[in-house]
Amino acid sequence: MPFRWSINPYRGCAMGCVYCFARITHWYLDEDGVRDWTRRIYVKVNAPEVLRRELARPAWKRELVALGTATDPYQPLEGRYRITRGVLQALGEFRTPVSIVTKGSMIVRDLDVLQELARGPGCSVSFSVTTMDAALARQIEPDPPPPLQRLRAMQRLVDAGVPAGVLVAPILPGLTDAEESLEAVVRAATDHGARFLGGMLLHLGDVTRDAYFEFLEHKYPALIPEYQAVYRGKYAARDRQRRVQEVVAALKRRYLIPQGTGVRTERRNPSAEQLSLLAP
Repeated sequence: MPFRWSINPYRGCAMGCVYCFARITHWYLDEDGVRDWTRRIYVKVNAPEVLRRELARPAWKRELVALGTATDPYQPLEGRYRITRGVLQALGEFRTPVSIVTKGSMIVRDLDVLQELARGPGCSVSFSVTTMDAALARQIEPDPPPPLQRLRAMQRLVDAGVPAGVLVAPILPGLTDAEESLEAVVRAATDHGARFLGGMLLHLGDVTRDAYFEFLEHKYPALIPEYQAVYRGKYAARDRQRRVQEVVAALKRRYLIPQGTGVRTERRNPSAEQLSLLAP
């Protein structure tokens, strides 16, 4: 990982993306990551207070903290508990840079805190957008805001001076990996002011593989042989990965997506490609 520290205010996620790699974290607690990932959500209600104690230690070097690496920090429960906002405020108080990955348009609620972070220690926001096909998005991502709504939220952040961009991740073989599908996302990202863009193919670890193949059996059974051939293990075959990476790179050049996020140093700000490893 391109950072040493991460925070996840919740465990489990109501957004219910069928490809979510973090489902295995329920398995660590003897929970069902296929069925209960969206139904049994752990809320870390004292996270901001614990974080302040940790950041106050003299040994803290104000390294980059990645927020939302194993669950979406702006899932619906955040509207009630406001833990993510509290975490961001704590990071700002202790001059600690942050990178955020989300599908949640609720993030615009915290624009004031994000602006302070962007002007100070550093802040970047990566919006996960897998497809611009709204009907397909509802199948693979049942409860996040629609893709266009996410891009409008991104544009509000960019216009307010908060570096933000798009992760076309995960890219799903047979569903979202066609060049025209990828181009639609890149074009829309450009139209909405994305400062950076990255993309990566789906990876299928334990638990996630079970959930995803169950989805394919119900919705796209004809694709199962292709997935069995491409995914002998957790990661897709290298030739498939290379082809997708080449297409994304060419689209970035075509649409002049700038490189980097505008935060002060690469050490404190992972690239979009690096963060795409974490896209939920």
